[in-house]
Amino acid sequence: MISNLQKGGGNIRRASFSSVNRIRLLFLLCFIFIIVSGCHYASGVSTTLKDDGKVVFKRLAVVPFQRFSPEGAAFKAVRCPVCGVVFATEYFPQNSEKIVEDIFFERLRDQKHLTLIPSQRFAGMYERIAGGFLKADSIDNLKQVGTELEADGIVLGNVYRYRERKGYPYSAEKPASVAFEIHLIRVSDGAVVWRGVFDKTQKSLMEDIFQISSFVKEGGKWVTVKELTEEGMEEVLKKFPGLHKE
Repeated sequence: MISNLQKGGGNIRRASFSSVNRIRLLFLLCFIFIIVSGCHYASGVSTTLKDDGKVVFKRLAVVPFQRFSPEGAAFKAVRCPVCGVVFATEYFPQNSEKIVEDIFFERLRDQKHLTLIPSQRFAGMYERIAGGFLKADSIDNLKQVGTELEADGIVLGNVYRYRERKGYPYSAEKPASVAFEIHLIRVSDGAVVWRGVFDKTQKSLMEDIFQISSFVKEGGKWVTVKELTEEGMEEVLKKFPGLHKE
């Protein structure tokens, strides 16, 4: 009997030890999740309005969109110079940021109440005033240029990832992936009044059932990176302050 009790006690101790380990593992996973989610955006769309909801601009100056790509293979993340958020990245071709900028401009140019000042004009004015290359984190210089251009708002765009699909519409070896962020800055005080983020790598319906609406919208095919960017821009600008629905 003593032997059986000892054996039973051993089982109890082992069960208790196993439960403690599971609890410890759960806390560890929660801790890791908090750390990771605090440093990176979840895939998809995120918009933030830092005002009372009555933000309306009549003249927006568009800063040339900036490309943030790692210098070497060892670096897989970049930090936004405005808000400090970290994005997963990888090397992508020069001038990809111009494609994203053009898509943004195309989406807003039909807004009749809004005047857009193109990035070429902003860059020329910035070089004359600041006497050097554009530094997107220099809010004072941005405000000065915005004032000179008689703009009441400044659009600042950053592109962190722009990877083309590898393969074909219905058979892709590697999916398209894009991450970009847009800030809207008020010229009068330099405040960031709105921020929109799109960070997405396309997944199949088998990989993520929660993407069914996106899957249907994309026609059940593997889209190009430009198509994915257009989809993201449309979603982000739904919350852009002061836009009139055409």
